[in-house]
Amino acid sequence: MDKESHGTARDWAPRSIGLLLGTLVLATTFIAAYVGALHQPTPRDLPIGVVSGDQRAQATLDAVRAQTTILEPIRYDDPGAAEHALLSRAVYAVLSTGADNGLLLTVASASGPSATSAIKEVLGTATTRAGTPLRIVDKVPVTPADPRGVVPFYLNVGYVLGGYLASTVLGISAGTTPRTARRAGLRIAALAVYSVLLGIAGAVVVGPVLDIWHGDVPTIAAIGALAVFAAAMFASAVQGWLGVAGTALVILLLVVLGNPGSGGIYAPEFLPGVLRGMHRWNIPGLANDLTKAAVYFDWRSAGWPGSALGIWAVLGGLGLVSASLVRGRRSAPSDPATTRSGPSPDRDGV
Repeated sequence: MDKESHGTARDWAPRSIGLLLGTLVLATTFIAAYVGALHQPTPRDLPIGVVSGDQRAQATLDAVRAQTTILEPIRYDDPGAAEHALLSRAVYAVLSTGADNGLLLTVASASGPSATSAIKEVLGTATTRAGTPLRIVDKVPVTPADPRGVVPFYLNVGYVLGGYLASTVLGISAGTTPRTARRAGLRIAALAVYSVLLGIAGAVVVGPVLDIWHGDVPTIAAIGALAVFAAAMFASAVQGWLGVAGTALVILLLVVLGNPGSGGIYAPEFLPGVLRGMHRWNIPGLANDLTKAAVYFDWRSAGWPGSALGIWAVLGGLGLVSASLVRGRRSAPSDPATTRSGPSPDRDGV
């Protein structure tokens, strides 16, 4: 082997070994996150509403709470406030005194079938032992085409996946850090167009193609475009500052932790530790919450997830532009390596 070959090996070997070790760590974290979060989902503190002064319902929930931490009673001043909490997804169910000295459990299974099933099971057992009749009404059911309520999760997994993959493909082909703010703007525009197209494609799949939400195609398309764009901008900003290696951080936050922490497979109250609150700020969880709010709950509780996705998109765009102004100016267009081998994936590109 000649000296040039030895030099080439010395150049690529450390980088390749580092990338392989990073991939090993990422894959191990993936296994730990998914298996750790989902192997034995245990509900804790599922919020259930009750009206203050409804002594029968309140006594039942207090007795259940004394025996298990599965349910967490949330008291409201009047039935109207309790119903609003149910429809704005603050609680999964409301327990009240019903006819014939029994109890009425009003649930919204579209919020999370796993959560409402656990609530029905716990209260069903408790009322049976007490000899109290229990009637169950599902005020906001899931569509029959999605009985387990997983379509919002898998739909948005595809949207988020498409967003960061598009950013990664552009980073590999044209360079992770655009050299100028103008080129950064062109990349943002290209990803915006891509986001709209993928948003429409996903809406068509779950609408006319699979006939799940055939009446909500424009709504799903708009939400999808926002989710794709937020993921793409976040990935672009991270990759713009960290180069191709930043893709590992993107995958960690959006996939390894983002998917199990989104509350899409199991309700957040089934998840361990920090994953329980992750859906309130991570892109997959926000997209999942926004989809449910729009499709099932007449846009109630859509304010925060919609605003947060918009914030992610804006911050990502600003991050990409700032990376182009700082790192892009440091690039060396006249670098002999660039001249011989074409654009550097970490420095050049539109």
